[in-house]
Amino acid sequence: MIYTLTLNPALDRELTVPEFAFDEVLRANEVRVDCGGKGFNVSRALAALGAESIALGFVGGATGERLTVGLAELGIRTDFVQVAGETRTNVSIVTEDHTHYIKVNDPGPTITPAEQTALLEKIRALAQPGDWWVLAGSLPPGVRATFYGKVIRLVQSAGAHAILDTSGEPLRIGCAARPFLVKPNAAEAGELMGTCVTSLDEAREAMGKIHALGVQNVVISLGQAGALYSDGQSIWQAQPPAVDVRNPIGAGDALVAGLVWGLSQDYSGPEVLRWGMACGAAAATLDGTAMGPRSLVESLAGQVRLVPA
Repeated sequence: MIYTLTLNPALDRELTVPEFAFDEVLRANEVRVDCGGKGFNVSRALAALGAESIALGFVGGATGERLTVGLAELGIRTDFVQVAGETRTNVSIVTEDHTHYIKVNDPGPTITPAEQTALLEKIRALAQPGDWWVLAGSLPPGVRATFYGKVIRLVQSAGAHAILDTSGEPLRIGCAARPFLVKPNAAEAGELMGTCVTSLDEAREAMGKIHALGVQNVVISLGQAGALYSDGQSIWQAQPPAVDVRNPIGAGDALVAGLVWGLSQDYSGPEVLRWGMACGAAAATLDGTAMGPRSLVESLAGQVRLVPA
């Protein structure tokens, strides 16, 4: 089974405007609402592939109920901890020609120690050998940077595999817990290593340092340059297909969905990276944080170029 963990989920509201203008009233000509949060995005991308997952996390209030219903309508199973606070709403404003966007994220509700303990106990009860756990996104107020590290140790002690997609101090501490795979982007990898990652050589160097922290597999996403995958022995680069990008928000989460799906199918490292890149590219061609259907992903997978790096 694949589980996704979203500690700070959101309802993503996207407004489309003719063009940006400051100090004026803008009128949206399109409005789109999606179930958001990085782990939820992974579950939605997996559902688009026809793969099952169970989404875990904290939800609260009317927004949390709306997320629960929305995921159920997409056929995604959930097992949430209800919290006292209200789940956040994030707002994106995009121009109708899709050349510019602004995204504003709410910090989210404060999570109590009791609510955190309830989630850890739920994870402890669910974790089984061979399962895949995607731990993704920012931490809500009240949750310490050590939380992901606790979850990684918990699920991997049960024989499951943890995939971590976060940033900053939670990423640094999470790497020390020795997850199966981490997926920073270039900026996040640079912050983790205290350096800049602006080239393939710098990305390869960062990967080696991340492996030295105890991480088994590393993927660094590089935007238009694609992504690198290292298993500690070999490194592959996936060069993305040429697509018409409409909204890149959520494409990184779709990439993670492709990675975990490929891993769950026992694909080789290069093929895992191929599916990740195809899922990310598919999501980028769609409006809002929509995820590409399997037919689109399969057509793009054949256009991904894999080269040793």
